[in-house]
Parts: sequence; structure tokens; C-alpha cells
Amino acid sequence: MEKMQGEGEVDHLAQPSPLTDREKVVIQESWTKVYQNCDDTGVTILVRLFVNFPSSKQYFSQFKHIEEAEELQRSAQLRKHARRVMDAINTLVESLDNSDKVASVLKLVGKAHALRHKVEPVYFKILSGVILEVLGEAFPEVMTPEVAAAWTKLLATICCGITAIYEEVGWNKLSTSTG
Repeated sequence: MEKMQGEGEVDHLAQPSPLTDREKVVIQESWTKVYQNCDDTGVTILVRLFVNFPSSKQYFSQFKHIEEAEELQRSAQLRKHARRVMDAINTLVESLDNSDKVASVLKLVGKAHALRHKVEPVYFKILSGVILEVLGEAFPEVMTPEVAAAWTKLLATICCGITAIYEEVGWNKLSTSTG
């Protein structure tokens, strides 16, 4: 996303600088190893999200009342959603050199979560933190400080892109919450 002349400083601070070629390479190389185990990794990410941030389950009628991590792990619906999340990340990672494709994926995800699912955008930031935590624990040999920094920047870019879509569809006007 390009910064337009006259935009406020807050936008400049929130939007990370574009990924460098080196950052794209380390993200793609590390993702190759992660994606080989995408089903289990995706489930681990979502279970951690739901256990550590139980309010995030409110958007999932199929498993919002499940309390136990083990039961969440066995949920077919959770596994299916975890696979969709991992596939979306995979598409973004594979498309790092195609800004139109990245924008298209972010628009699809942003619109669906804002308009259909009515998910508060803060959950994308929370999910980003959980993703970084799980990848660091599950793939310590892959998630070097350089790789983790590149992933942090990518996930911040994704959050900014999704937040922009939320604003584009009038999320603030649609949202009924005060928080």
C-alpha cells in the first residue's frame, strides 16, 4: 500500500515499510518448512488463540462452547477453519511479489470477517501474536531472529491491509460495540 501525500503520521507509524527482497526470501523459505506440517500447526495456532483469548471463540458457533484444549483439537470444524487460515497465509506468502494478488486475498478476508462474520479487527492483531509465538515454539531452528523479524513485519502488513478493508466497508459505522 502506498502512502498518499497528506496522510496523517498515525497511518505512517501503523503501516510497516514494504518487505525487502531478503525478507520475502526468508519468509518464503521458512514457510516451506512450516507448511509441510500445516494441519497440525494451524490447529495449534487456533487452539492457542481460543485458550488464551476465549472471547475470540464467540465468532464460531460450532465450537464456541468447547472449553477443553483437547476437545478443541479434535473438532472437525476447527481443523477445517485452521486449514483455511493456513491456506490463506500460504497464498499470501507465495504471492509476496504480486501486490495485486495480496491485495485481493486481504480484501476477501477483510470483507468476509467485517461484513459476514462481524469479527472485531483487533483479533487479527491477537492472531498475529499467536502465530509468531507458535511458529517460534514449533520451529525454533527456522525462526531465527531475522526470520521472526520478517514475519513480524509481514503480519503487521497483513493486519494493516485488513484494517484498511474494514474501514473501506465502513466497519466503524457497522460496529455496535464500544470497545
